[in-house]
Amino acid sequence: MTDLPNDIDATQSLLAGESYLADRALATVLFLALKLGRPIFLEGEPGTGKTEIAKALATALGRRLIRLQCYEGLDAASAVYEWNFAAQMLAIRSAEASGEKTDLQGRLFGPDYLIERPLLEALRPQPGGAPVLLIDEIDRTDEPFEAFLLEALSDFQVTIPELGTVQAAAPPIVILTSNRTREVHDALKRRCLYHWVDYPGFERERDILQARAPDASDTLSREVVAFVQRLRTEDLFKKPGVAETIDWAKCLLALDVLELSPDIIADTLGAILKYQDDIARLQGSEAKKILDEVRQTLPAA
Repeated sequence: MTDLPNDIDATQSLLAGESYLADRALATVLFLALKLGRPIFLEGEPGTGKTEIAKALATALGRRLIRLQCYEGLDAASAVYEWNFAAQMLAIRSAEASGEKTDLQGRLFGPDYLIERPLLEALRPQPGGAPVLLIDEIDRTDEPFEAFLLEALSDFQVTIPELGTVQAAAPPIVILTSNRTREVHDALKRRCLYHWVDYPGFERERDILQARAPDASDTLSREVVAFVQRLRTEDLFKKPGVAETIDWAKCLLALDVLELSPDIIADTLGAILKYQDDIARLQGSEAKKILDEVRQTLPAA
């Protein structure tokens, strides 16, 4: 287990050790959240690295990462715990066959038949210290689940009717992410330190790419970053994020590409664009036109 960073620079260095290059504003929010024990609410476009922050932080600190992937219809029971009904039924049949029914109900609703889901797991003691709890894409859930989280994150405890209240001995490090497909209630945001994770500038995205795809030449890295950043100015259904920049560069490396060309762009568009309508916009001469513009405006090395 690694000690928590003692200042903002140490926070940046901690994440950089896991190839996550955080700007100073993000490092400041992370440092304050760790120092004050407050949840972090990260909002931004898909693919800007919000989920990766939690992964990098957990690895750097030597903590377990527990991820709750949110979805429409997620309720408190699915996020906290379930009872193993199949095992319970087998136990009932076994008790009936043997005639041993003493305190059967107490045994059926005990720890042996409890299936712990992410929120309950995060409250349990973990090797290496309190875990990092990632509540990913909270905007996919609904208001009742948000209301439940308000209580859970305020007291770091949950109640299981059959067993009682479970409270964290050491509160987990909580990171919530949102792609802003809908507005999350202010009451939940007020419990957290907030940060908008934006697309990085050219130099920082190039540094990120070189950290994640170090075999890419400087020429290829610069062209890839400049081309992707130019695509983000287009009217696309889904703009490519930093994750797509990295994926595309790795695909190009696998093809032994040294620099971009219209043909190679057309062949590999599926690595950066995920909708056919967006891909169709880049077919024909459009890719060459954008590549020419990128090379004319490419910042000097």
